[in-house]
Amino acid sequence: MKSNTREATGQHTRECGVSAALKQGQITPTELCQKCLSLIKKTKFLNAYITVSEEVALKQAEESEKRYKNGQSLGDLDGIPVAVKDNFSTSGIETTCASNMLKGYIPPYNATVVQKLLDQGALLMGKTNLDEFAMGSGSTDGVFGPVKNPWSYSKQYREKRKQNPHSKNEDSDWLITGGSSGGSAAAVSAFTCYAALGSDTGGSTRNPAAHCGLVGFKPSYGLVSRHGLIPLVNSMDVPGILTRCVDDAAIVLGALAGPDPKDSTTVHDPINKPFMLPSLADVSKLCIGIPKEYLVPELSSEVRSLWSKAADLFESEGAKVLEVSLPHTSYSIVCYHVLCTSEVASNMARFDGLQYGHRCDIDVSTEAMYAATRREGFNDVVRGRILSGNFFLLKENYENYFVKAQKVRRLIANDFVNAFNSGVDVLLTPTTLSEAVPYLEFIKEDNRTRSAQDDIFTQAVNMAGLPAVSIPVALSNQGLPIGLQFIGRAFCDQQLLTVAKWFEKQVQFPVIQLQELMDDCSAVLENEKLASVSLKQ
Repeated sequence: MKSNTREATGQHTRECGVSAALKQGQITPTELCQKCLSLIKKTKFLNAYITVSEEVALKQAEESEKRYKNGQSLGDLDGIPVAVKDNFSTSGIETTCASNMLKGYIPPYNATVVQKLLDQGALLMGKTNLDEFAMGSGSTDGVFGPVKNPWSYSKQYREKRKQNPHSKNEDSDWLITGGSSGGSAAAVSAFTCYAALGSDTGGSTRNPAAHCGLVGFKPSYGLVSRHGLIPLVNSMDVPGILTRCVDDAAIVLGALAGPDPKDSTTVHDPINKPFMLPSLADVSKLCIGIPKEYLVPELSSEVRSLWSKAADLFESEGAKVLEVSLPHTSYSIVCYHVLCTSEVASNMARFDGLQYGHRCDIDVSTEAMYAATRREGFNDVVRGRILSGNFFLLKENYENYFVKAQKVRRLIANDFVNAFNSGVDVLLTPTTLSEAVPYLEFIKEDNRTRSAQDDIFTQAVNMAGLPAVSIPVALSNQGLPIGLQFIGRAFCDQQLLTVAKWFEKQVQFPVIQLQELMDDCSAVLENEKLASVSLKQ
């Protein structure tokens, strides 16, 4: 997809990505769709998709093909395969939130972000897997089973494992994707689509992006509509974007951003359209902030080293690098837990077996039906968060827990304001504590402990409503992706992505090599351009 300089500007255009291939007739939308559908089938064992909308996608591809033939392309996303996390409503397509509670539920409308993608001509390949109701950080707790990280089967990782005499090299020793948008991350990483929507409440787009070697972007709260995103935490939920490069994320953001009369939290669109990222010519004018509180003991030595090298890179190019303080960071995990579970308890109350979704067979009384429906429909994680939230919201606890957490949230948000007011343009932090871990190791901890550990660097951003993006930096000693996070000022999404684009160009993160996984990968993607990092590079 990657943004290009258009002929309309009078500048030389050099496109060699899939958007250009479509425009120049090198491949048709139907052929591209079929290639991605073929890859979806070949990578089915990754469990990235809950529903594959093959007929819908092929019909959309046919319509896109007609537009291209008539010279009426809708833009950079026309004919481009995309995937959507299964907690966004899709008209006529089952939307489950990976829960028994919503198995069989078919929404009568599209989420605003889904509709905007379709209005731009994108092809909906399917709905992706997640933790149940997006409550988790590994994409392991959904009713359809865990998602496997494509990097588990990459040439880079497998070669490193062969060099390790202690590695068992068992098929069961696959890696998690991170979560809760792990299905979307796996779908993009395995080349089954070019972009995917996730949701981000405390890091659920950035976390799997870091583990799967992708760009994971969380827009400013209010820039993109939440209408049709089945809510987890209304005051923190944001539709997220997963792509293989920063320019692609920018193009998708350009399609999604803007006010929505169906979502009162959206604001007037402060970005220019079409959303084109300029090249950052002079890094020396930048000031990069390094939050000292993010240097935690649990941070792996490899991530710490790459974080330091990234700061040195900016400094060597003339940027000013400052240590800054976010003094209330240590309270963010507890604060997030109280606020998150409180809103969860409220949002999950709608699933009562009366209006839609699962309903048990017990008809002794309404109360008995409620209880049995929710016991059968929700997993232990969801029920646990509902119980916690209702405890915090009890009359005798409300002031001591919920109100105090709201006050701490304001302090956390003010920490960021103070940091940016000190002259900092963007903050540079780790995204996760380490690279992706094997599934069998991950499930040794309970869901709440895992989420608290894995989202330690990402949750505060959601509480402050700021934009943030995770950029893949390098491969670890095990041959696995490590990502770093950039955090920007509220509604300065374009500036943030411009800095991220410059950084991405410097680090030159390698493309995942999945040839051993897909024997005829080269046949499926015989045009190297179509397997490239971007759509328009």
